[in-house]
Amino acid sequence: MTVTLKHKVYAYITHTNRLLVFRHVDGPDAGIQVPGGTMEEGEVPEEAVMREAFEETGLPGLRMRAFLGDTLHAFPEYGVTHHRHFYYLVCDEAPPERWRHDELDPSDGSRAPITFEFTWVPLPDGVPELTGDLDEMLPALFGLLKRG
Repeated sequence: MTVTLKHKVYAYITHTNRLLVFRHVDGPDAGIQVPGGTMEEGEVPEEAVMREAFEETGLPGLRMRAFLGDTLHAFPEYGVTHHRHFYYLVCDEAPPERWRHDELDPSDGSRAPITFEFTWVPLPDGVPELTGDLDEMLPALFGLLKRG
């Protein structure tokens, strides 16, 4: 079986001492996530994470602070491996406390729109378990936050 490599980007977006997380309104079984998605052909990870973060959240004023690391995740049952790139982004503008936003161009081929419900959770102790190991780079984020 041939394995397909897909490049993914994920954003840990903070505002003050809070992290942005979301749920799928129509698919609660998808778990709690952070913004992210698939890189487009010819796109570099830094561009992709900024595009995905805005497309999924609708938040203006996002600024990249740091690259946190990358990992490989194999899904042999689907014949795919994800190369995941994690970034730390900051929301400089005053965001809503909770809001819904529609993803109009889902990278997984799902039918659009997909409605996400966003909320901020306190760092570091208020972060819930994230689905699909999306929390694997949180220690790197916490380390950066401690250093200031």
